[in-house]
Amino acid sequence: MKILVITDLYPVSENEVKTPKTIYNFVQSWKNQGHEVKILKPNFLLNSFLRQKPYYKNGIYGDVENVNYFLPFIGNLKNKIQTDLSADIIIAHMPSGIITANKLGLKFAAAVHCSDLEVLKNPIYSIYFKNELLKAYKNATKIACRSNVLYKEFLNKFPCYKEKTFVAYSGIEESIITKKNWENKKHYKVLTCANLIKRKNIDIVIEACSNIDNIELTVIGDGTEKNKLKSMSDKVTFTGQIPHKSVINYMKDADIFILPSEHETFGLVYLEAMASGCITVGLKNDGIDGIIIDNYNGFLCDKFNIKDTIINIINSNNQNQILENCYKTILDYTNEKAAKNYLDNIISV
Repeated sequence: MKILVITDLYPVSENEVKTPKTIYNFVQSWKNQGHEVKILKPNFLLNSFLRQKPYYKNGIYGDVENVNYFLPFIGNLKNKIQTDLSADIIIAHMPSGIITANKLGLKFAAAVHCSDLEVLKNPIYSIYFKNELLKAYKNATKIACRSNVLYKEFLNKFPCYKEKTFVAYSGIEESIITKKNWENKKHYKVLTCANLIKRKNIDIVIEACSNIDNIELTVIGDGTEKNKLKSMSDKVTFTGQIPHKSVINYMKDADIFILPSEHETFGLVYLEAMASGCITVGLKNDGIDGIIIDNYNGFLCDKFNIKDTIINIINSNNQNQILENCYKTILDYTNEKAAKNYLDNIISV
């Protein structure tokens, strides 16, 4: 099939370390499954500047066409577009992609991220974006929520769209899946990995770990909170931004992975930690909730009881059962299975 993906959340260059690879992974899997995939990247320049995204000129970069707009989707959008807009399936991600697909008059499926719900809730977007996004959801043939938590929140707001709404979960490379056994040690390795920004709550992880004697904490990532976080403790190892392969190696060496990130669309890093054999901890009622089931294949907590959760993991007698359940869970969340699930739900009657 011919698939067209419309989104601004896609790396033009493979060197874009700050652009999430979730949609990229879907695209690569669809290609592996024999589909022809093109990406249209409508880029609202002011939004890109505020989000500190890399700038690219208008043009086609391999399978990606980058189209810059000074104003948010006003006027004839087709004038700048070279990509053939005819496709068997058109999938739009992020508010800019969804609104663009709708304004182009296309038959498309819309994907719901945390940023979409932010547009619906934040008054700053009510002047233009909110109304345009609401029109687009109405016209979309299918609506793909990127996590179970988003699915519930979206249908709570729009129960009228239940028949065309489904969950499109992400996946990980099957090759990284590792089966590990828990070893009783004198010291345990705790890992967290994220952009070092406020909503990731890395400061809470550092504070929790600083009050437990028999663990060592490593923080992977970079960002605006880095200097503040480094000043909190001299016992924490900060690696900075490192290649993805190195991140996986750290995960395979760790015992526990914790990321109490808020407003997370999904969180591919949790799946990677689970696949690497870490006992993995996320927040209740956030992106990974629904895949991690508390005290079954990982742990869910609120951001104020991380210390208690770590102590519970270390002192528990069922660590190996948690890891066994985690291993069985992650086998269902590979890139290929996630990509097939996505397309099957779009084309289903």
